[in-house]
Amino acid sequence: MASGTAEQQAAFLDELSDDEIYALPYLFDFWAMDHQLPPKGDWRTWVIMGGRGAGKTRAGAEWVRSMVEGARPRDKGRANRVAIVGETFDQAREVMVFGDSGIMACSPPDRRPTWVSGRKMLVWPNGATAQVFSAFDPESLRGPQFDAVWADEIAKWKRGAETWDMIQFGLRLGDDPRACVTTTPRNADVLKSLLERESTVMTHAPTHANRANLAAGFLEEVERRYAGTRLGRQELDGVLLTDVEGALWRSVDLQSAQVDQLPSLDRIVVAVDPPVTGHKGSDDCGIIVAGVKMDGPPQNWTAYVIEDATVSAAKPSDWAKAAVDAMKRHGADRLIAEVNQGGALVETVVRQVDPLVAYRAVRASKGKVARAEPIAALYEQGRVRHVRGLSDLEDQMCMMTLRGFDGAGSPDRVDALVWALHDLVIVPSAQYRAPRMRGLY
Repeated sequence: MASGTAEQQAAFLDELSDDEIYALPYLFDFWAMDHQLPPKGDWRTWVIMGGRGAGKTRAGAEWVRSMVEGARPRDKGRANRVAIVGETFDQAREVMVFGDSGIMACSPPDRRPTWVSGRKMLVWPNGATAQVFSAFDPESLRGPQFDAVWADEIAKWKRGAETWDMIQFGLRLGDDPRACVTTTPRNADVLKSLLERESTVMTHAPTHANRANLAAGFLEEVERRYAGTRLGRQELDGVLLTDVEGALWRSVDLQSAQVDQLPSLDRIVVAVDPPVTGHKGSDDCGIIVAGVKMDGPPQNWTAYVIEDATVSAAKPSDWAKAAVDAMKRHGADRLIAEVNQGGALVETVVRQVDPLVAYRAVRASKGKVARAEPIAALYEQGRVRHVRGLSDLEDQMCMMTLRGFDGAGSPDRVDALVWALHDLVIVPSAQYRAPRMRGLY
């Protein structure tokens, strides 16, 4: 109906009785988006995972309604005793119960529950009750028992695993006790463990799926600032970003390394990790642009990763042109290319695009991990910054472990990053420590 013409909408409403029109705002199945409706089938826990403002709270509140309400206001529903669990009691009360999309706001007048503040409890006209709990106090869940649970923002709970264990022990009433979990994804063990269970089902939506119900300008502002970043993928796209055990880089550290503006850089390079072949199934060609601010001796310099210009399944002439274009775009001083696989052919291809390009070939004598470790150390020292919008590169970085690359294919972007920062920071630092080599760089 939302996509219909004004005439179609008017015709639809004209067909409804007054009672049906009064009831229409409270018929969530009519208004809901797909991710807001519980999946069919035999499941124990339904996880609604999405970006900020994707309609998760409304979906959780409406699910509680669907569990406790019967056909008529005083008829029994499927659930009679519900647990409402938020990160804190105040958040549970203000968001899940009394929020704009909470239970009270979603309930029709003849089915709206009463809030009993002294008992932290909702009481419905049909006798169903819902107790409100804080995830900061898992012990408060020891003893009570329920036939339905709504848990909000489980990925933020400080004592997540302990609280969820207590919830599971209490979810034991009725013929089919179930839980609904609404959360923005975070790299939390309790969420990852929950999603791995066979009894868990999930629906997902990004923030923009609910754009019709968001304030004007909100999406434009947050997408302008966070689109293309790992934080944006988590908070707007609703994607669960996990860090591999033993990874050389962590997502939280990469987020803290992001900057909005670049200083005036003293030197910029473009590093290329060419693929072995150039057909459809070949690896990407990693192309990273980075620069350095030279303040004091090299051990004090700060590097900035400016752009990920990586191209996919490209012919040699295509990736060479992409690399040279990146040099021109950023006024880079040098193009650095790994030649272990291509040898002299790599330089030949590059010079076919630009015969006068400042070019340096590098050859790997160590494995990928050994080359990456000194670069990871620069990040630990706070000497590398990222512009926003490097999520693909950062995803690869978080899958680079001491055992090797834990992702699919080759870490092309990371390889190019390593060569760029090696040339900008590691080589000058080594030459600075060896006075006899000064002037050779």
